[in-house]
Amino acid sequence: MLNYVVDRRLLAPLVPLGTEIDFENGETFLSIVGFLFLDTRLLGLPIPLHRDFEEVNLRFYVRRKSADTWRRGVVFVRELVPKRAIATIARTFYGEPYLAVPMKHEIEHVDLRVKVAYSWCRGSKWESLEMSASGEPQSIPAGSHAEFITEHYWGYTCFRRWKIWNAESFELRADVSSLYGERFAETLNQPPRSAFIADGSPITIQRREIL
Repeated sequence: MLNYVVDRRLLAPLVPLGTEIDFENGETFLSIVGFLFLDTRLLGLPIPLHRDFEEVNLRFYVRRKSADTWRRGVVFVRELVPKRAIATIARTFYGEPYLAVPMKHEIEHVDLRVKVAYSWCRGSKWESLEMSASGEPQSIPAGSHAEFITEHYWGYTCFRRWKIWNAESFELRADVSSLYGERFAETLNQPPRSAFIADGSPITIQRREIL
């Protein structure tokens, strides 16, 4: 997860009706996230050749008032997956901006060293997000920046706190202008505010609800 401070005015046209931008200490964030779906099921049923696959997405953070509580969630700007069927279903039934491209990943966890890389191919060029860390994963302190980034789980994950490794090195190799649009090029070409690897959790995709 690479997390960048972004001008809220760039996000305003993308905020869904019924939600508002969520802030941490007056700042809002744009994140590039790479992760691996494992044992994926549709309505409880596994789909052959579509159970395990990569995704890399660009997202930002919103919240929605429900009764007396805030439901904190994310909005996706672009989602990359390797399967055409997944992209088609997500675009058709959820209105999500999915793009199907060839993808691959590498995950190494040996002793106390962790290395993760997600790669995707557009045209004839491979792009990638890579990160490495060391030591034991750390619990996320309450009220921390890492908690803000990871706890936007509404509609996406269960309520289990992740543990994270803070990245010692990272690299994003991509033409961000053509991938995500000129509006985010300046933001994503700046150093990120934070970079970390999370151990993840089970997720559930719910039936869509019109706000």
